[in-house]
Formats: sequence, C-alpha cells, structure tokens
Amino acid sequence: MTRTRSITLAAALLALVLPLPIAAAGTAFAAPATAPAVSSPAITAPAQQLQLPRPTGQYAVGTDDLHLVDRQRQDPWVPSAGPRQLMVSMYYPAVHGTGRPAPYMTTAAAQDFIDFEVPGSALSATALAATRTYAYADARPEHGRFPLVVLSPGMEQPRAMLTGLAVDLASRGYVVAVVDHTYENTGTTFPDGTTLGCTICNQPVPGGPAAIVDSRAKDLAFTIGQLTESHSPWPHADLIDRSRIAVAGHSVGGAAALATMAVDPRVRAGADLDGTLFTPVPASGLAGRSFLLFGTQIDHNVGGSDSTWGDTYAALDGWKEWLTVAGTVHASFTDIPILATEGGIPLPPQMQTSAQRGMQLTRDYVAAYFDQQLKGRPQPLLTGPNPADPEVAFQHP
Repeated sequence: MTRTRSITLAAALLALVLPLPIAAAGTAFAAPATAPAVSSPAITAPAQQLQLPRPTGQYAVGTDDLHLVDRQRQDPWVPSAGPRQLMVSMYYPAVHGTGRPAPYMTTAAAQDFIDFEVPGSALSATALAATRTYAYADARPEHGRFPLVVLSPGMEQPRAMLTGLAVDLASRGYVVAVVDHTYENTGTTFPDGTTLGCTICNQPVPGGPAAIVDSRAKDLAFTIGQLTESHSPWPHADLIDRSRIAVAGHSVGGAAALATMAVDPRVRAGADLDGTLFTPVPASGLAGRSFLLFGTQIDHNVGGSDSTWGDTYAALDGWKEWLTVAGTVHASFTDIPILATEGGIPLPPQMQTSAQRGMQLTRDYVAAYFDQQLKGRPQPLLTGPNPADPEVAFQHP
C-alpha cells in the first residue's frame, strides 16, 4: 500500500464512524513540533453510551497506561522533541470485581482524532472517550504468567482503535501492550496532559512507508525490552512469560509486526491484519517462526491487488496461514465499524459482514493462532475451512 493509498483508505474507513462524505475526511493536520498542553476534561457519561462487545474469555481485564522513553534514540519525526517517547495501553488478566471502569481514551485524544479526520463532525469527543471497554483501571492482577502480545495500530489511528481485540485477548489469558507511535497516530496523550497529533500524516516522509515501518519496528522492540527487563517500568511485569512473545498489527502496524520479527528473535509469532508488507522476509527466513496473514478479500485474496502477501507467504519458512474474510473492509479488523454501528451510522454497502461479526471472527482467529503458537494448543479452526465460518477462506497458493 503506498502512502497515498494509506491516507485514502484511512479517509474511507473513517466514513464508517463520522456522518460526513468521504471526501471531507483526511483533512491535513500537523501538530506543532512542541504541542501545547491540552487539558483533558473529566469524562462524564454521554447521552448515548457507546460500547465494545464483551470479551469472551474467562478472566476480567485490567488496564494501565504506560509512558516509555527511549533515551538511546532521538525521535525520528520531530528531532527537536528529544528522545523517542511512547504511550502504551497495557491489558492483563485480572480478578473479577476489582478496579474501576476505564475510559476508551482521553477526551483530548478523542477530540484530536475527530478534528484530524473530519473537522466539525457531530461525533462527540466525550461520547467517544467514554466508550465502554470492559477493562478496569487499577484491577488486581490474576496469579500466573501469561504470553505477551504487542499490538500496533494503523497509520493515523490511535491505539484505542485496537481495544476490542486487546481486551478480548487479555480475557483469554494474555498480557497485551497496544502502542501509540508518536507523531504517526492522532490523539496521543501523555501523563502531563500534552496531547500530540499526527505530524507526518498527509506529507512526504523521507524513505517512504518503509521508513515508517522501520521506525515502528524499533518502537515495538523497545517496548518488548521495557516490559521484559528485570527492572521494568510496568509494575505488573511479573505477569509476562518472557519466553512467549508475539507481535501483531493492523494496516501499517501489520507490516511493522513482520519487520519486528525480522530483527528481534525474542518474538515467536506475528500477525498482519490487512496491511501491505513493505519489508521483505529476510533471505534467511524467520528461523522457522510463524506468521499469520488475515485480511479482506477485496485486496488480499490470491491474485488480488496487493502482491506483497503472495511474495511474503512464499518466503515464510515456519508455520504460516493466509486467511481472508468475505464482506469485510479495511476497518473491519478494528473498533471503527463497532463504534459506527453503536452510533447508528450506516455502514458502506461493500461491508456485507456486520461489525459485530467482523470483530468476532478477528478475535476468534487471532486468538486461535496465538493459542496454538504460544500456548501449544492445537486449533482445529486453523486446519481448514469451517462450515460455521463461511466468510473465512484459506488462501493456499
């Protein structure tokens, strides 16, 4: 996917959420190199409560926000900002009945998301920020050690847009870290109240998409290091089984998952949710590690418009699978269609698979993949077509 196509797709996807013509979306916006502090007002219950589907696993889900600073690396997009800084949402198996309901995102982040994509939209930042997630702040962690899955969102999309998947994985017994890539995503709010926007969106980037993917791979590898080191800044790091680590992402975040595996041997498994793969598999392969391709039939069926999936599949040297879901669009693997449905906003005609069904299939197949690769549990769901899931096609070249 070229950078131009990425922007166009992002605009089209946000038409699912915001009741304005697609042509109005994707309005250029660049946060200043030093963004002013934005005071995020307290989140109050909106007139209409949006909510994500309930998680399906046995555990309650706790959540924390984690601020990471890579003092060995200058920010690649705004060098004047100093060391690379990231915000990460942590989700973990928790004890039922503990903690307090966590917001979807800060009000300031929600407002930046709306202002960037469709200025003047009727969508309320308060309503978006208060979306029910079924995750609980300050929840007491469960006992045990769990595999770690690190998630990367699509270009322009805040990390919150992968909450539905992250919360479900945590409920099934995973620690999940969802990374905001600063200046690449809208609405990144830091602990001091500063909210940064997408500086590199809608403008040429030296090195093109590959440079963005390379930077994200560094972000993800750094995050893994921070979560697994002996003196981790995350207070619940003892929940993580350091021998079982995976990365996954949507759109360019999926490309970053593959790029991370190419440079970080700690990662045992990776998954790409509908993203063009800008980084080729190394000539030596991935040392037998596994990778899942999961996307739309529009672009990613065999012989489809995105040839990088076929090239990548052929080069993978470990367990691999290539699945497509009929009736989905690029956004179907995120929270966006759910939020649109909750808000009573019509979905586009090409989206024949409902928002709820799209999220269910994403949750089921991604979790089955990680259960097989990280927990050693054989998954019949991944052995071939399932009559209960006629939308899912196995694309074996």
